[in-house]
Amino acid sequence: MKIQVSLILLMDNEYFMRQAIDAAKKGDAPYGAVIVLNQKIVAVAHNTVLEDNDPSAHAEINVIRKLTANLKNPSLEGYTIYTTGEPCPMCTAACVWTGISEIVYGASIQDLIELKQSQINVSCEEIIAKSFRNIKVTSGVLRKECMELF
Repeated sequence: MKIQVSLILLMDNEYFMRQAIDAAKKGDAPYGAVIVLNQKIVAVAHNTVLEDNDPSAHAEINVIRKLTANLKNPSLEGYTIYTTGEPCPMCTAACVWTGISEIVYGASIQDLIELKQSQINVSCEEIIAKSFRNIKVTSGVLRKECMELF
């Protein structure tokens, strides 16, 4: 039974990551994010840093802003965010402040550095460990596909 549940979760993770990958293709940098509650996508966004002339307009920030504005509530406890790249320190901090319960990402910060992408070399796990939240992190979901975006 545990193997079956794990397989279902893996399949769900891959489905939601594919939606993040699709979103990433619409942005001005290949980052996409979706937020899920109860196995349902409730918000989708992509990177708009260049489009908005806003260095904080990362996919994760955009999807969080979109959902919290829609909910009229800054709390995202119980929600999961899926993102093509490991959240940077700014995006991880936004996850901490909103109370997101889980972060699922494809390509790690180290992967992105190896691909010559500008990154702050601090993992989301390091930020979370120094915070007041306990956020579950699942890494490497569709890693190869996410790295191909770059």
